Amino acid sequence: MTNKRIGIIGAGPSGLAQIRAFEALEAKGYAMPEIVCFEKQDNWGGMWNYSWRTGVGKYGEPIHGSMYKYLWSNGPKECLEFSDYSFDEHFGKPISSYPPRPVLFDYIQGRIKKSKAREFIRFNTTARWVSYDEDSKKFTVVLDDLKINKTYSEEFDYLVVASGHFSTPNMPYFKGIENFPGTVMHAHDFRGADQFKGQNLLLIGSSYSAEDIGVQCYKHGAESVTLSYRSNPIGVEWPEGIKEVPLVTHFEDDTAFFKNGTQEKFDAVIMCTGYQHKFPFLPDEMRLKTKNNLYPDNLYKGIFFNELPQLIYLGMQDQYYTFNMFDAQAWVARDYMMGMLELPSENERRVDMDKWLERNDNLENGDDEVDFQTDYIKDLISMSDYPPFNLDEVARMFKEWLKDKEDNILTYRDKTFKSAVTGTMAAEHHTEWMDELDDSKERYLYEPEEEELIPENL
Repeated sequence: MTNKRIGIIGAGPSGLAQIRAFEALEAKGYAMPEIVCFEKQDNWGGMWNYSWRTGVGKYGEPIHGSMYKYLWSNGPKECLEFSDYSFDEHFGKPISSYPPRPVLFDYIQGRIKKSKAREFIRFNTTARWVSYDEDSKKFTVVLDDLKINKTYSEEFDYLVVASGHFSTPNMPYFKGIENFPGTVMHAHDFRGADQFKGQNLLLIGSSYSAEDIGVQCYKHGAESVTLSYRSNPIGVEWPEGIKEVPLVTHFEDDTAFFKNGTQEKFDAVIMCTGYQHKFPFLPDEMRLKTKNNLYPDNLYKGIFFNELPQLIYLGMQDQYYTFNMFDAQAWVARDYMMGMLELPSENERRVDMDKWLERNDNLENGDDEVDFQTDYIKDLISMSDYPPFNLDEVARMFKEWLKDKEDNILTYRDKTFKSAVTGTMAAEHHTEWMDELDDSKERYLYEPEEEELIPENL
């Protein structure tokens, strides 16, 4: 196995999980195969690697990240905790359950900085094309070193696609929007609420990004926020200043017209209309084609491309679970690449996928979806030596989180949860989330000095 070469496209949480999986095996005395990870950004972290840039980057490549200032975790950190690297180990003290982006990015980096992962990553390098030779059973990957403007190719026995699926926007058209005089953007290019202070803002979409961007803009001083939904509203009890309306039918200058017959003037429009699974470096016969859902078709165990299992996809599902799910996938993928896990026949894999797909089609609500993804991860963990954790407890937290958001969309981030890994109860943040306008790590970890008590009788 040691002479095998493994290529990984992307050094975000999924790509880093794959490297970490191999290092965990090496720590047990196994020889490592040759691993090369290609990352088109200049640092690891994928979506968590914030950039002020929009459109194209320094070298003219489409910007990968959709991250923005003032983003706080919109789910409890206890639900994404690595089972082999706890928040306690990283921070050395309890922190709150909903940290901001810089704090979570610090946590992601903490685990990987303990390893030699950086040695395996070629930054500022993008994959241009992939081909597979049936005779040699090898992939050829054409790559661009963006920094020195050099194109070259390399061969691999296995290829791991960990490039994510929240980077290429779905950008719909509405009649008349070309004459809208204000800002029109996709959530992919949203970098923070500052520019929308005092404005009347229209968000089109009813996804998590619409919910989060809408609440953030409200929090940071937008005059009003209107969310326009296609099928179903988010449906929480919004505060005065935020409302939901049916889908836009058309625009006339700065006025939007809606399906319920109402109309309203706006200063800016943000399309929160989702993303495409886009793999321009893969030929048609190797490309995953799916909408965003909990179980993409044609991936055995949500990982292995059925017609060509040496082609591995990580993190391609819609996600309740994140970091720990990517880990569970990476551990299973590693064991297959190391020859420690044998996959069933293509037909048997198809039967297994169909079983999951049928269940996926019958999910009725958020609780069902949480249970589905929990069972999926349990299935993965049963196939590898990824350190187990209390998935039933994490599922319970997810369901409580869903209810907390329904109860109060503005205060659910003030709640605290207990770690399923260490049993540590999260600390309350020193400032209520709606009053906390600074998302820096320094501010977040700041501990106000308690006033010295002066005895009544000196």
